[in-house]
Amino acid sequence: MSVIIALLVFLAWVARFCAAANVTYDSRALVIDGRRRVLVSGSIHYARSTPEMWPDLVQKSKEGGLDVIQTYVFWNLHEPVRGQYDFEGRKDLAKFVKVVKEAGLLVNLRIGPYACAEWNYGGFPVWLHLIPGIRFRTDNEPFKAEMKRFMAKIVDLMKQEGLYASQGGPIILSQVENEYGDISAPYGNGAKSYINWAASMAISLGTGVPWTMCQQRDAPDPIINTCNGFYCDQFTPNSNKKPKLWTENWTGWFSSFGNARPYRPSEDVAFAVARFYQLGGTFQNYYMYHGGTNFGRTSGGPFITTTYDYDAPIDEYGLIRQPKWGHLRDVHKVIKLCEDALIATEPNTTSLGTNLEATIYETDSGKCAAFLANTGTQSSTTVNFRGKSYDLPAWSVSILPDCKNVALNTARINAVSTMTKFVYHPSKIGTTAADASLSDWSWINEPVGISTDGLFTKRQLLEQISTTVDQSDYLWYSTSIEIEDGQQASLHVDSLGHVLHAFVNGKIAGSGNGNAGNIKVSIDVPVTLVVGRNQIDLLSVTVGLQNYGSFFDMIGAGVTGPVQLKGLQNGSTIDLSSQQWTYQIGLKGEEQGFSNGGTSLWASQSDLPKDQHLVWYKTTFDAPAGNSPVAIDFTGMGKGVAWVNGESIGRYWPTILASNTVCTDSCNYRGSFSSNKCLKNCGKPSQQLYHVPRSWLKPSGNILVLFEETGGDPTKLSFATHETERICAMVSESHPSPVETFTEENTRETTERGPVLSIVCPSSDQVISKLNFVSFGTPQGTCGSFSHGQCSVEIARPIVEKKCLGSRKCSIRVSTSVFGESCRGIVNSLAVDASCT
Repeated sequence: MSVIIALLVFLAWVARFCAAANVTYDSRALVIDGRRRVLVSGSIHYARSTPEMWPDLVQKSKEGGLDVIQTYVFWNLHEPVRGQYDFEGRKDLAKFVKVVKEAGLLVNLRIGPYACAEWNYGGFPVWLHLIPGIRFRTDNEPFKAEMKRFMAKIVDLMKQEGLYASQGGPIILSQVENEYGDISAPYGNGAKSYINWAASMAISLGTGVPWTMCQQRDAPDPIINTCNGFYCDQFTPNSNKKPKLWTENWTGWFSSFGNARPYRPSEDVAFAVARFYQLGGTFQNYYMYHGGTNFGRTSGGPFITTTYDYDAPIDEYGLIRQPKWGHLRDVHKVIKLCEDALIATEPNTTSLGTNLEATIYETDSGKCAAFLANTGTQSSTTVNFRGKSYDLPAWSVSILPDCKNVALNTARINAVSTMTKFVYHPSKIGTTAADASLSDWSWINEPVGISTDGLFTKRQLLEQISTTVDQSDYLWYSTSIEIEDGQQASLHVDSLGHVLHAFVNGKIAGSGNGNAGNIKVSIDVPVTLVVGRNQIDLLSVTVGLQNYGSFFDMIGAGVTGPVQLKGLQNGSTIDLSSQQWTYQIGLKGEEQGFSNGGTSLWASQSDLPKDQHLVWYKTTFDAPAGNSPVAIDFTGMGKGVAWVNGESIGRYWPTILASNTVCTDSCNYRGSFSSNKCLKNCGKPSQQLYHVPRSWLKPSGNILVLFEETGGDPTKLSFATHETERICAMVSESHPSPVETFTEENTRETTERGPVLSIVCPSSDQVISKLNFVSFGTPQGTCGSFSHGQCSVEIARPIVEKKCLGSRKCSIRVSTSVFGESCRGIVNSLAVDASCT
């Protein structure tokens, strides 16, 4: 009998996770097994983290209130050579989807196969560009044949693993194409026929789940057209039979080398989310929920940084970013309290005054949810709704799960805030003692010009991307000229981008680089020509390939000329563009595998070359103690690429500084957000710290290899671990009660409810060990810089100390009944700044 019972339990468990689901849609929502669903989703790109990180990232997403994980599929990652596929390690798409399934979440698989995503070449493999007669993303037979072949490959892989909902898997949505409607006009008549073909092709793959197209107003039935943007509350699908879906709610923005770093206030993201659900939306996805890292040569742009942090709720290193994560979690909880009302009826919106709206979802059975919105940007307003008064801060939404009580206002954050820092470790990279020893670094000089057997010649200047097929960032252009008399001249070179180093007779003559706004390079550098043969070597470097725009695949790179010697003694100019040029794809060190540190060519004499172009460096190091995420600070280096134990951590470029745009550490969340509204890091390196995943490290004997292009001092490199420094919160008497006090069964006000300040240490093995600041009254400032206002009570600190010290978490009611009055006639706030150990 016990065996039978055990078998039945096992079969029930299997049925729970393996039962096929029927996913359809109607005018209001996605419908899963006959039930409309209100869903919250977040983007995590599997290749921008590591398999060891995936379970933790997905679990934190689940704890943050997500139902769905969304990811692109990157064609060039999986098929770097036509017909040769790679689904290992970070590329194991099926494993990632299974990790999501094991956590009990669903998946939106955006196959594309165009991704954009600030990913190299938009996700397309460069070999695709070389197929005769091909034109990307239009009604072109060679392109359509390749696109269908790859999409069928991915769909078949998912089917083989049983990962579609129709097979009992977690994939409930798939996407074909991506933001094509934004750039399709220049493709003319071919655009419409291409989109119709893409829709039909996708449907023919038989996934058993709905397909979407984002930013595609003319998406043909049954494809659901969806919205991308900072706000999508005003979006309507192209058919009243389709639901309102938001596939990209941009939680921040990407960063580029040479630009300041954008960030988006939590209050504004929450406002956008609440407005979307208020006005009929039922599926919303954060792009990104975890941005991650552009390892290797995967970043696009050009000039996209190696970090793809995106100011997401989970940061690049996998730490929760507060208060964004916590505030959005609270929004999700409240939206779920409203779900039964949201899916049962249509929204009914009425005006409460200028920039004031009320939206009600109410059923005959008595279910009711309401949203009160103030879309003004200047001041708070008191509104009357169903006989009660409600205070609405500017640019905010209050959500009432029972149409009576405010469970959350998007401008009032109950969640904890955190301050993170990078803790530097005293032992430098490449040292074995307290004092740096240069002998701990070894090096190899990369030859200037042609140095491998893979050379070829042409009597013309070649475009770089078509020449290298993106096998390397580097392409050498080499030629020579005979000069009868030694003389001074100017070497002029025009390049399509992105970086150029010019050498004359083996010595650096000058360099130049483009930027995110203008990728082209033009240099004029003085040179000294000698009698006889003069060697001219140009090293052209790409910094990620174009990933967006109409015909983006046609945007080239490299030296296309003219290349000229100007200002010769007789005043003449010599055009070298049509001379015979010798080419070398990549570096000698790349060909010989220097990146894994294994060659016998490394030198280790005492005269370590510093501030010198084209040098490979190698050292060994021990991993920093503990489990905190690890970074390398590249202060002291110029520009190049780095590898740890043979894994590329990406391109580094700490010498390029962010422009001195207007930056602020405190950005007003009120009013429409744009990518240049809230900026930080002005005048500083665009990226100084570079993520090294813990799973790539051994306790000791790790090998670090650098290729330095422009000159640097590797002895200045250092390790840092990413730590949470402080936890803070500030809650006022006007804040709503904690979301946890609301349930579907009980949303009535009681005397026990009211605003509560809660703080919790980030790790389960930590306790609150120190209170850096406590004030009840009118405290000012933000986490790490709180100060007392004109009103405060002395008993606040001992009350909080008694409640919090020695505990991992604590909660305190924000009320004069607890702390007493600070000043008459004011709204008091409680601010706490604490440290955990």
